[in-house]
Amino acid sequence: MRTERNLTRRLDRVFARLDREPERPAHIDVPVMSRHRVVLFSATLAFYLAIVWAVVTTSWLVRLDWQVMFFRPYQQWPQIHAFLDYYVVLGQRGPTAVMVAAWLGWRSWRQHTLRPLLTLATSLLLLNITVGAAKYGMGRLGPHYATVIGSNEMVRGGDIFPSGHTANAVVTWGILAYLASTPRARRWLSAVSAITSLGVGLTTVYLGTHWLSDVLLGWAAGLLILLALPWFESLIARTETWLFDLRDRWRARRTRPVSEPAVPVAPVVLTGPRGTSAEQSAPAREPVSSTRASRGLAHLAPSPHTARSERSPVTPAGPRRPPGADRAPRGASPARPLTGG
Repeated sequence: MRTERNLTRRLDRVFARLDREPERPAHIDVPVMSRHRVVLFSATLAFYLAIVWAVVTTSWLVRLDWQVMFFRPYQQWPQIHAFLDYYVVLGQRGPTAVMVAAWLGWRSWRQHTLRPLLTLATSLLLLNITVGAAKYGMGRLGPHYATVIGSNEMVRGGDIFPSGHTANAVVTWGILAYLASTPRARRWLSAVSAITSLGVGLTTVYLGTHWLSDVLLGWAAGLLILLALPWFESLIARTETWLFDLRDRWRARRTRPVSEPAVPVAPVVLTGPRGTSAEQSAPAREPVSSTRASRGLAHLAPSPHTARSERSPVTPAGPRRPPGADRAPRGASPARPLTGG
């Protein structure tokens, strides 16, 4: 019994927490597009374009790609192959997105705001658009499918340039540093995400699935997305406000009381004595409510015939009625007795 009570109390606390209105924490600062960030964005973009130009022109970078491929790192250090097969999962889109979304969802619940989840969704959408367009636009083949030694393997129908694993690792783990609550946490998470994404990129080179230049371009692509996120903060804030307004309207629609339709009551016409209507003979009655209509109609309308017990007895001397019973109603002329003339 005590265990059940404790469980019930905990569940009540959880539901009470969920019912609280969202409040943006005051101690979390939203990043802005500062001058320092603009300089970093510009430098990263220049590096991105330089890598693309070096590969398109088949420069020394392409020759380095072929040298690393012929070196075959997976044959040089086969003892770490099994570990790196699992480590490269940290750069795959599905598992990393689920893990980071679970953590940011818990933070959204604790902080009563949708900003962490909306920021993750925005970054992944930008990643799919920019990296996907670059992959299919340049169409470079990977090391395992290369056809001509020394060529850049561009526009061959591939989808290897830039490295999606590397760019995804930079964005998904770097978003944790971007959403950090304190500067110290932001520095530590930035270092951890940089090491993780660096390891994922080098692992793809070790396994022979990417060129070295693919990894360099993937790092630049992921970093560009993280640096550009402050430009989308206003859009994220408007989306959060719209979602909360939609939730409030939905709750108000569910909790709105349903008004019961009024039951119309037909007017009752009673026939009074001597052909007069009930409106003339009876005083004005209060309107009968819908709840009392079924009970009032039974005794308001008299039956056409009265029972024998209700009739006044008649004797040879005349009816036993109190004097004045045959008095005419007010306003009617009294009947004159007939006398013999």
